[in-house]
Amino acid sequence: MMPDLGRYATTVLSAYAASVILILGLVALTLWQGARMKRRLAEIEARAKGLAE
Repeated sequence: MMPDLGRYATTVLSAYAASVILILGLVALTLWQGARMKRRLAEIEARAKGLAE
């Protein structure tokens, strides 16, 4: 159910669309960085384990 936005409909809907796109971009960036850090940590732990043996 969409309220009648009148002449501001384009502006309001554009702002909503931009907000959704930015939030999705931030979520994707966070997931990508998390995976990258997890790989780096695994490499560091493997290297440390190799030195300890």
